[in-house]
Amino acid sequence: MDRLHLIKVFIAVVDANGFAGAARALRISPPAVTRAINALETQLGVQLLMRTTRVVRLTEPGARYAEDYRRILAEMELADETVAGLHGSPRGVLSVTAPVLFGARFVTPVVTDYLRQYPDMRVSCWFLGRLVNLLEEGLDVAVRIADLPNSSTHAVRVGQVRRVICAAPAYLQQRGIPQTPDDLQQHCIISAQAGATVAEWRLMDAGAVRVVKVLPRLSTNGNESAIAAAVSGFGITRVLSYQIAEQLRNGRLKVVLAEFEPAALPVHVMHREGRHPSQKVQTFLDFAIERLRAHPSLN
Repeated sequence: MDRLHLIKVFIAVVDANGFAGAARALRISPPAVTRAINALETQLGVQLLMRTTRVVRLTEPGARYAEDYRRILAEMELADETVAGLHGSPRGVLSVTAPVLFGARFVTPVVTDYLRQYPDMRVSCWFLGRLVNLLEEGLDVAVRIADLPNSSTHAVRVGQVRRVICAAPAYLQQRGIPQTPDDLQQHCIISAQAGATVAEWRLMDAGAVRVVKVLPRLSTNGNESAIAAAVSGFGITRVLSYQIAEQLRNGRLKVVLAEFEPAALPVHVMHREGRHPSQKVQTFLDFAIERLRAHPSLN
């Protein structure tokens, strides 16, 4: 079989997370997909995929092979676009993932501006409350709020956010402003973790990490509801600074114990296409990096 065809089938299996999905995407039969993968593994002399009756997973060599050939295929696509005179106008579908609140408040405006400028592009946004593996789930760009481990994914830092403890001014006037982490034991705690019987807040005290255990009176499965409860004056909560930027500006919430905050968390924009991303990814990266770096809530 043609080697390029085999590679495209392999990438389709990875993107679809299965043989049946790849067959539908390529409009070929599932047995044809199986034959292509078997032929590619035979040519390479290495197993690329682990198959069970319920799931298909990349082996370590398979993950590296998929990453390398995604980059090569993207460069081929870019070369085709350039020859066709389309270099100045990206087209196609781009997939972007980010945390739920961050995606709604920061990424969506970037995406809509991008789509206005590039009418031949379409964007699919996946705003989730979990980490997404770009390679395994076939997504193009991600925003991560975390210190990143060493990986093959390319990342650009665009800002930082803090973990802040906050409450409404009315609550603090009634119950007092905590001066030390120990004072939290005397306050009404709101935890953004549903079902938490004890919340553990990592703070810095005299240059050392200190884990403060507090008993929530209210625990909820979302930051938005925890913030709403705090704004209502019910108690003290702990969230990321960007999530309450508006409430801090309009005075509905106030940060306390700022001197005990841990180090800020970096915000990165990530992609998986190597040093030479495709045109659609590069144009979106340029858009996102410029706008996020300029946002006062992230810097």
